[in-house]
Amino acid sequence: MQSIDEVQSALAAQDYVCGRALATVVFLSLKLGRPLFLEGEAGTGKTEIAKAIAAALGRDLIRLQCYEGLDSASAVYEWNFPAQMIAIRAAEAEGNADKNLLQRSVFSGDFLVERPLLQAMRPHRAGAPVLLIDEIDRTDEPFEAFLLEALSDFQVTIPELGTIKAPQPPLVILTSNRTREVHDALKRRCLYHWVDYPSFEREIEILQARAPEATETLSREIVAFVQRLRREDLFKRPGVAETIDWAKCLLALDAIDLSPQVIADTLGAILKYQDDIARIEGSEAGRLLDEARADLSPA
Repeated sequence: MQSIDEVQSALAAQDYVCGRALATVVFLSLKLGRPLFLEGEAGTGKTEIAKAIAAALGRDLIRLQCYEGLDSASAVYEWNFPAQMIAIRAAEAEGNADKNLLQRSVFSGDFLVERPLLQAMRPHRAGAPVLLIDEIDRTDEPFEAFLLEALSDFQVTIPELGTIKAPQPPLVILTSNRTREVHDALKRRCLYHWVDYPSFEREIEILQARAPEATETLSREIVAFVQRLRREDLFKRPGVAETIDWAKCLLALDAIDLSPQVIADTLGAILKYQDDIARIEGSEAGRLLDEARADLSPA
């Protein structure tokens, strides 16, 4: 992809609609070989852009899903302990119990279970893969420090096998929902972009790309209602992912427009906490629908 416009077009071909600012930082990440750090609310499309980039480039997508307690060993590799024990017992039964030979045998590639970071360092037929490090904010500082080193040199060390260096650095995309602040040292290694909720017109484009069966009238009502909903004091505001899910639910119910009853029946598609649902259902849903329709009315 040789230009920002080409990036936008390539992503649009994968049904990912983005603005020029995001397309620019993606273009620079590809051009300069720099990791891309995407931060924003959950459901705003951070994970999806990694999938869209991989598909547009024809590259493999390798995903490291972060979680509390994730350590370097879990992210890089582990040994297949049960298979090692079977091999040791088989060698002993056959009388081939040479200690040094057995050790080299069981700590070989045949018994190595590769995790995402190691997979990303391997050669790939289609070219350097896209490495998605998803929700980095769920990990802790020691893992961040390890990641800092791994992303600086694009290599990992396995004590029994030595250092493995990527022949081509992977395209690295890190995402964060900002449940905590990620250390500045890691951010400085990356190009940064805040992925915000889209404007009304942009969200309409996204919905038309992801749920093309929805009529223009229904799409506009859905987006106007969701954007009104995001202004409410909710524990978790709905993201674009929830907008798309809700549209698909309404289509499955053959809804042609919104009504307070339809909204009440399908709130679980856009709100994921009971307190939020209880706050919106009933007269509040009707009020928000009226306000959403007022937003759609010509001035």
